[in-house]
Amino acid sequence: MASSSIKAISTTSPFKASSSPSSQPPSSSKPSLLSFLHTSSSNPISLKLSHSHSHAHNSHSHSFLITNVLKIADSSETSVSKSQNLKPTSSDSTPTILVSEKLGEAGLQVLRGFGNLECAYNLSPEELCAKISTCDALIVRSGTKVTRQVFEAAKGRLKVVGRAGVGIDNVDLQAATEFGCLVVNAPTANTVAAAEHGIALLTAMSRNVAQADASIKAGKWLRNKYVGVSLVGKTLAVMGFGKVGSEVARRAKGLGMNVISHDPYAPADRARAVGVDLVSFEQAIATADFISLHMPLTPATSKVFNDETFAKMKKGVRIINVARGGVIDEDALVRALDSGVVAQAALDVFTEEPPTKDSKLVQHENVTLTPHLGASTKEAQEGVAIEIAEAVVGALKGELSATAVNAPMVPPEVLSELSPYVVLAEKLGKLAVQLVAGGSGITSVRVVYKSARDPDDLDTRLLRAMITKGIIEPISASFINLVNADFVAKQKGLRISEERVAVDSSPEFPVDSIQVQISNVGSKFASSVSESGSISIEGKVKYGEPHLTCLGSFGVDVSLEGNLILCRQVDQPGMIGQVGNILGNDNVNVSFMSVGRTVQKKALMAIGVDEEPNKRTLEKIGKVPDIEEFVFLNL
Repeated sequence: MASSSIKAISTTSPFKASSSPSSQPPSSSKPSLLSFLHTSSSNPISLKLSHSHSHAHNSHSHSFLITNVLKIADSSETSVSKSQNLKPTSSDSTPTILVSEKLGEAGLQVLRGFGNLECAYNLSPEELCAKISTCDALIVRSGTKVTRQVFEAAKGRLKVVGRAGVGIDNVDLQAATEFGCLVVNAPTANTVAAAEHGIALLTAMSRNVAQADASIKAGKWLRNKYVGVSLVGKTLAVMGFGKVGSEVARRAKGLGMNVISHDPYAPADRARAVGVDLVSFEQAIATADFISLHMPLTPATSKVFNDETFAKMKKGVRIINVARGGVIDEDALVRALDSGVVAQAALDVFTEEPPTKDSKLVQHENVTLTPHLGASTKEAQEGVAIEIAEAVVGALKGELSATAVNAPMVPPEVLSELSPYVVLAEKLGKLAVQLVAGGSGITSVRVVYKSARDPDDLDTRLLRAMITKGIIEPISASFINLVNADFVAKQKGLRISEERVAVDSSPEFPVDSIQVQISNVGSKFASSVSESGSISIEGKVKYGEPHLTCLGSFGVDVSLEGNLILCRQVDQPGMIGQVGNILGNDNVNVSFMSVGRTVQKKALMAIGVDEEPNKRTLEKIGKVPDIEEFVFLNL
């Protein structure tokens, strides 16, 4: 399979953009979700191309087109702060991975086998910012705050942040996305442990286990005081039906409880499979005897359990929280406990961790507490360590990640199926932008996916991101990855619309073809313009490799690999031989040739070359009689 990484731009050729080879994404043997992780500048850069070099060929009127001279029109637009673009370099290319909180030894072993591992615990924010510019990856748990200041201090080097656990509210995702840093988590390894702890708190609270234990150790024997409540037949509302919430629901059903759930994103059929009814938020809190919280902390869920919501609950309700402390207004919970609206609470998480010793909530006799132990089993700790270590190492390798938080969340089986189309999408974007004439501002791109599958069965987010990367990266002072592709496109005023067209082909393959159209621009190669006036190219995956199948109105069959010369010519004998001789005499190896025809006795010749021809060789091709136009493309 062809690599999705783009070959480094040479600085020795006068026909190449003056970009540092060291800043180019390295090639990869696997289809890369990120094509490696390079940060983009936070400065807006308009998508505008400079006029390409032109040359008169004796009596021929056509232009000598070297399309990979791609520069920003206004040099002031490309001025970027040195501090933003600075990437610390080292003679050792091995990545450095910083672990700022304790991680299981099994995970550390995975990291040691891949890069330079540094474990530095209990760093202050200032110490973390001072250290991060020398790191390619950072692994944290819940205690380290990865703020915008951390990403700014990284100066573009930080490529991935790994959160050893599920919640990512301690990571500034917006800043991570803007700086092109992938954030991955470990959402599966501690699922069972967290669910078991939720059930443990549920049962311990209902039978006053913690309070009874403390009273006996204090020399008391208070059997009548600690009469509990039964769980059988009681209604448990699971607030958030994700991985942990669904596991809690399964176990609660086994205890004989009636389980309902509120989750605006959970499929109803998935809940029904567990014997759970999805209900509204209001219905859940109004009818439940027990409420178990399993929701993320977001602006929408912050203090969602407050005086107003407690007032709507059944008197004597019991609350369990093993999710995030910030979803509960703790002062309001104390008031609800004092009034008897909430009979008991069992909490593993708090707004501030650790909570203060004099906290009224901590000291309340009807509250059972544990110090954030949800994932604290030996099995879960090792599992989380391995899961996050493998996710971080995979991201540093540029591999597809199913646990990416700030990139399209695509299931592993879909990632595998889309791999060759990821390569195709990026190369079509890169080819299309090289056909845009100098001075043309790119503002509108249309992508058409032709497929035999139902539109709901085709997830195009990953493909769209890679097309965006292919279009923006060659004409930007920065590099784009999947993480920041949509953000940067919006920042630069690039609108990408998508269309799905049903075709009569095999549904075995997710996509039959992908078409990319750039409208309202001039073209360096007139043959690439369709009847609608847009630059139009189309490609397919054949035998696992990306191929160009249509350029403008010309049907072609061209492998999208290496360098490509396209020539529009009069359809007559000897043309292939003349161009082939020129390349051969100048020691340029031809990997393939393909010719497509039109009814006007015109032909489009596509020539794949292993090496980039020099200026003199390209000039010779331009002087061949009956070649009306040609273009050189680097793929």
